[in-house]
Amino acid sequence: MGVIVAKFGGSSLATAGQFEKVAGIIQADEERRYVIPSAPGKAPGLTRKVTDLLYDCQQAALRGDVRQADELFAQVEERYLSIVQGLGTHFAIEPHLHVVHAAILADPEPDYAASRGEYLNGLILANLLGYDFVDPAEGIVFQQDGHLDEEATQKKLSELLQKHPRAVVPGFYGALPDGHIKTFSRGGSDITGAIVARAVGAELYENWTDVSGFLMTDPRIVDNPRTISMISYKELRELSYMGASVLHEDSIFPVRRRGIPIRVRNTNRPQDPGTLIVPHTDADDRQTSITGIAGRKGFTVIHMEKEQMNGTVGFGRHVLSILERHGVSFEHLPSGIDTLSLVIQDCQLEGKRDAILQELQKEIHPDVLEMHSNLALIATVGRGMIRRVGASATLFTALAEAGVNVRMIDQGSSEINIIVGVEEEDFETAVRAIYAAFVG
Repeated sequence: MGVIVAKFGGSSLATAGQFEKVAGIIQADEERRYVIPSAPGKAPGLTRKVTDLLYDCQQAALRGDVRQADELFAQVEERYLSIVQGLGTHFAIEPHLHVVHAAILADPEPDYAASRGEYLNGLILANLLGYDFVDPAEGIVFQQDGHLDEEATQKKLSELLQKHPRAVVPGFYGALPDGHIKTFSRGGSDITGAIVARAVGAELYENWTDVSGFLMTDPRIVDNPRTISMISYKELRELSYMGASVLHEDSIFPVRRRGIPIRVRNTNRPQDPGTLIVPHTDADDRQTSITGIAGRKGFTVIHMEKEQMNGTVGFGRHVLSILERHGVSFEHLPSGIDTLSLVIQDCQLEGKRDAILQELQKEIHPDVLEMHSNLALIATVGRGMIRRVGASATLFTALAEAGVNVRMIDQGSSEINIIVGVEEEDFETAVRAIYAAFVG
């Protein structure tokens, strides 16, 4: 196999014991040549993440409360000293801690402070492994407006990493053109790992965390759901959008464009195969016809009926222009010959419900105009559904037998998902019924 890039989450690097597990995993495969660490996360007896402590320290410094800033940074120091002492490497972390502490007090920039958790962890891990330390501020380029400069980053980071056959590259941040530190807004270390994998042309990008891959549905609703062994990028996007706790789309776009597979694995159970994310999957290889089930509560449906709606040119555009004027976007748009429904997140309608209804009534003149709240959406996703005769029948029979009333149906043109709307009070019952019908 070619080069493997391995990213480790905060729980994987929270203590000296976890660092030792990570070192064992990396040393078990010589192809794991580039490692992306997160900042220390929570652990037994350690209820706060280091990044949160650093944020609070920066805020105290910004207020001019030096005493509180010092007290908060003392907790940060304690975490790192405990890790180094537990590893027994005699690595001199103190000078680096003093530099960070002084910098936060002198110029309390939030991005700099937030990024130091990954930075310090990277120094410790590089020393433990005997790998080079590469500061991502030297290779990950943000534009002055805060957006990632993909082209410049690809070129600069590729050239930089060619000089380092084995390296630790901290996650979560890069630098602006003026040299100031800039962090990613979400999934920061995941994004860094994907960027590094693309820059070195990796064969595989491993994302190590505290779970053995993605589950087919929420374990808080279904007891012991199966792990998804393989999932396509497209299926991942569908499940993630509908609320599944999976990698965010922003965190995989660099490797998705290059077709590099991702394997999500468990640091505490490295023997588990985890979940493999690939550009395409073969539905015939699936044990079940679905990949996963995900959903969210908190939706409202605006339903309207108007005779000969389908013959009225510009009707849909007119309706959507009213939403646009109020800065409201819709999730789904189920329609019939003379009916149209708008499915909208409740948060989008806060303070705007009455005004939107009044404008629809005044400008559209519908025969019927109704608004229904307390809607939950559930997406059943899987390429295998395309080839399974009766997949829809299985789903709706399961819901009917569970006594769940379906208020909305929408099937994407890609034919890899079926979305249903149910009452919020029926949400958990519906998820369990669908899972039992397709998985057992």
